[in-house]
Amino acid sequence: MSTILPKNEQGLRFGYTTGSCATAAAAAAAQMLLCGEEVSLVAFTTPKGMELQLDIQHITRNGQTVRCGVKKDAGDDPDITDGIYIYAVAELSDEPGVQIEGGIGVGRVTRPGLDQPVGAAAINHVPREMITREVSRVMERARHDGGIRITIEIPEGVALAAKTFNPRLGIEGGISVLGTSGIVEPMSEEALKATIRAELSVRRAEGHQDVVLVPGNYGLDFLKERAMHRNNLQNGLAQAAYKIDADAAVKCSNFIGDAIDMAVALDFTEVLLVGHIGKLIKLSGGIFNTHSRQADARIDLFVSAGVRADVPQEVLKLLFDAVTTEDALRILDEHHMLRPVMDTVKKRVNYYLRQRAGDRLQIRAILFSNVYGEL
Repeated sequence: MSTILPKNEQGLRFGYTTGSCATAAAAAAAQMLLCGEEVSLVAFTTPKGMELQLDIQHITRNGQTVRCGVKKDAGDDPDITDGIYIYAVAELSDEPGVQIEGGIGVGRVTRPGLDQPVGAAAINHVPREMITREVSRVMERARHDGGIRITIEIPEGVALAAKTFNPRLGIEGGISVLGTSGIVEPMSEEALKATIRAELSVRRAEGHQDVVLVPGNYGLDFLKERAMHRNNLQNGLAQAAYKIDADAAVKCSNFIGDAIDMAVALDFTEVLLVGHIGKLIKLSGGIFNTHSRQADARIDLFVSAGVRADVPQEVLKLLFDAVTTEDALRILDEHHMLRPVMDTVKKRVNYYLRQRAGDRLQIRAILFSNVYGEL
């Protein structure tokens, strides 16, 4: 029986990602192919450190291939993929190691700037790492030193893709296999705000006057990675930020404005906001709820900053066609306009942060890129 996931403090049940489903299906298919065993349950550890056991269903054998399915359970999160089946097909390959491909219902990347290169299946790097790890373990147990090809299929993904941002991003033919933690955290807005308020209240009650806010895991990971290099940093603010205990940072999700308001109400004196450019670029337009359904003006804001920074018109036209903020950064960098545009973004973010915080709070921000580091 699949793991019954726990509930959070608000009584909302956690779920597991499409990446976790694909991992379990792939491991089961590989084990049945290489060992000839029937597998009804697969156990593994998610990147978040949670142990999962997922039921294997819809098993079919066809000559030299095995196909297995896992039913997606999004918990109490309003996820359009809840209840669909994620399949993995395993077959032997002449190429050594584990090869991962996308089949029916898995989108194909057609534009640069996304997690995967143009032409690749839209299976993000963390799910790829999870699948590779678990299938490699099966290969070791089976003493198989050849190759194995895993093809992920999501038949319902063809129809579901139209309800996602994939077509606009240039991902065609299906949905993406996602997840950085392997676990879906339920997204009740009021519950999330209550959690943010509670964490801030605890920190204030412990006597802290300053707090670090991060929208999510990207910000935490950035702080942890840079902490190892903090002694080489020249910028005083950066040194202070990277010396903090990342585990003490408060996740504010998309509710950056609400979190700032809470910090003011709780009489904090300093706030440092650390986040990926994809989220925090929105602050340069005064957008404080960064969920894409509230406002997704990221590229428009880059273009606006480009106009202010006297970026040539032909480069602005390229920016309009950027798929992601990382893609926009690449375009600016290639045309030697990254620094003047980011200086403009910095000024606008600073203006709106100070406007929101008023004179009761010193507030600063670090915006970063996965490719270009601190911006």
